Amino acid sequence: MHTVIVGSGIAGWTVARELRKLQPDEQAHPITLICADTGDFYSKPMLSNALASQKTPSTLVMTAAAKIAEQAKVSLKPKTTVSGLNAAQKTVFTDQGEVHYDQLVLALGADPIRLPITGSGASDIKSVNDLTDYAAFRAALPEQAKVVVMGAGLIGCEFANDLSTAGCEVTVFDIAQWPLGRLLPQTAGDYVKLGLQAAGVRFEFGNSVTQVEQAVGGGYTVTDSKGTTHQADLVLSAIGLKARTALAQQAGLKVDRGIVVDQQGRTSDASIFALGDCAQYGTSGLLLPYIQPVMSAGRAIAANLNGADTAIRFPAMPVTVKTPACPTVIAPPAVGTTGQWDCQTVEDGLCALFRDDTGKLLGMALLGKATAQRQALTAELPALWE
Repeated sequence: MHTVIVGSGIAGWTVARELRKLQPDEQAHPITLICADTGDFYSKPMLSNALASQKTPSTLVMTAAAKIAEQAKVSLKPKTTVSGLNAAQKTVFTDQGEVHYDQLVLALGADPIRLPITGSGASDIKSVNDLTDYAAFRAALPEQAKVVVMGAGLIGCEFANDLSTAGCEVTVFDIAQWPLGRLLPQTAGDYVKLGLQAAGVRFEFGNSVTQVEQAVGGGYTVTDSKGTTHQADLVLSAIGLKARTALAQQAGLKVDRGIVVDQQGRTSDASIFALGDCAQYGTSGLLLPYIQPVMSAGRAIAANLNGADTAIRFPAMPVTVKTPACPTVIAPPAVGTTGQWDCQTVEDGLCALFRDDTGKLLGMALLGKATAQRQALTAELPALWE
């Protein structure tokens, strides 16, 4: 039974390692992992707070590709581009030849969303979505740089905090009126804003970058939607990700916001599974681009690949936002949920709770010292998927 995994992020390697625990005989149960990069194992979430802690691309690698492949008894195909998938023939097409499978796992990840920015410097805008991106970002970043960050969401705020702590002058643009606008009510968002401002971050809300021009003598002239110009040494885009679904769509798999999978992690083809940033769990549009869901899904999918009937279950999984200037834990209510936020100031913090008309807790945001309530309140939250 040959299992092929496409993707070497935490999702891909988690499935490989968990499956090998269940199938220790590599001759009877070969596993092949195909990836476009080197296959080194690292934690993607660490990319947005690595600068201030002086982490280099090499020190972010937790286990070298050759070592983790040896440990998991995996045939690794690094720096290999997948060009197509024929589900009927159970064949993956790559620039290194065809790979046939009995079972396939898609751990393709997601791509940064690109805005239609004009100007001679638009192609120089950086996004950090993997270790290679981080290396390019670090190489292009001068010391004490002026940095424009596009997007005040989770990743944008984490980078802004990290860059400011590292001595950079940071200006963040977002069309929303407060940071983490899709996750927090305004009262909580304003609390985060004050914390980041105290750390030196400057915000431009209700505003966006429209043009980036290369400046004479180096750097960039950034024009915003109000016509104001700003000088920057580097422009970083952190406005969100879009699941990589093209390969699945070409193969005829069901695709929505991501590659749609059922409770066992199966796509619309019973021999193909998907997880991580590329996957949509169920038909309600649930995307969970966070580490805890990846680990849970990876273990369940490995069990299913081994023949067990194991459901993926996601209990409430609050997310810690890596903004030391304002410690933040969020568990936003599901999209479309009816209810209202109640924000209460506590000592050196703020507790925002989202409840329905019956008083049931459906979401929360804990800021500052209120994050100490995480465990107790998480027990009241409904499961994300069960």
